[in-house]
Amino acid sequence: MNQQTIILLTVMLVLIASIIALIAFLRMRMHRRRVALLQQRRDDQVHYAFIINPSKPTAAQTRRRIEAYCKAKGLTEVVFIETMLDKDGRVCAREALDGGADVVIAVGGDGTVRTVASALAGTEHAMGIVPIGTGNLFARNMGIPLDDIEAALTIAVSHGSRRVDLGRVNLLDDPNEDHGHAFLIIAGIGFDAVMIDDTDPNLKRNFSWLAYFLSGAKHLFAPKYRADVRIEAADHTVHTDRGLELRTFMAGNCGEIPVFSLMPDASFNDGLLDFEVIDTTGGLLGWANLFGDVVHQTITKKAKQSPLSMHSKLEQMQGYSAEVRLDRPVLAQVDGDMLPSTQHLRFSVEPEALIVRVPLPDLEQLSATAQMPAVRA
Repeated sequence: MNQQTIILLTVMLVLIASIIALIAFLRMRMHRRRVALLQQRRDDQVHYAFIINPSKPTAAQTRRRIEAYCKAKGLTEVVFIETMLDKDGRVCAREALDGGADVVIAVGGDGTVRTVASALAGTEHAMGIVPIGTGNLFARNMGIPLDDIEAALTIAVSHGSRRVDLGRVNLLDDPNEDHGHAFLIIAGIGFDAVMIDDTDPNLKRNFSWLAYFLSGAKHLFAPKYRADVRIEAADHTVHTDRGLELRTFMAGNCGEIPVFSLMPDASFNDGLLDFEVIDTTGGLLGWANLFGDVVHQTITKKAKQSPLSMHSKLEQMQGYSAEVRLDRPVLAQVDGDMLPSTQHLRFSVEPEALIVRVPLPDLEQLSATAQMPAVRA
């Protein structure tokens, strides 16, 4: 190894160490600011129910930390309910409410949050979130810290909330359906659902959302779907497309995922859903165009295709509901949870149906929130 190589490697190591140190400094600074802000919040001494997904690797450790936190805070009315294969977060949350819980806190990933939210919607009971999943997309969109359980707990057990819209998916061709399936982020049919369903759980556990790309690559050339789509738009006009060719149809309440923006106009409290039709032609060129479209709208923050796209379709429309009837059964997903195959379904929104405890961005709002008399908010 010559002297120039040694110097170059030394410079690279110093640069990497400097970047790591800078990131550590910024994280520490952010943590201190978060602590200072959260200390301004007023504790809410009410009855809490923690709904925990025990399948998460850190579930047992997280429960011990929650118990220690509650003891230190003097929170004595606390119960823990674990989800099971035949008892999801929706059932657990109803059990918690029947038991007198004032605030229900979902401890898990997006699936646990989604099912707990399904039961709390419209009840005026607040929901807290302690994220311990792999994606935690809803927590990300709400600004709830993913790497600081104590901070997430402080948010969950103190005043400071926002009202959030809730999406619903009804499978109209399933006679056994007894309720609409809730979603807080994105629900979809077609390619996105197939990709999620085929993702290796071990890869997802180790590589988080990146595992979806490996699964998606296997289905790039799967046959397209043909559908009749009816959308009630934001201006209450009705738009109908018959025989529409597509690879996927999605409805979004939040549009931000790690790194990318799938639906830049989506807002969790505007009373609307963002509907998106995706299609590609031209083989790999079409998928490359589609990727360029997503990058373009991530950078511009606008729901528009890249002007360079010629072999992809990324059409978006805001509205209150959408009904889709397909030419053959297709997989569907809500926030990453799979639903039975369906040919006929409806997406709808329940405006501001859910109260979620969230961090507040500045001291003025924290001070104002401290004066709120409502126990459940």
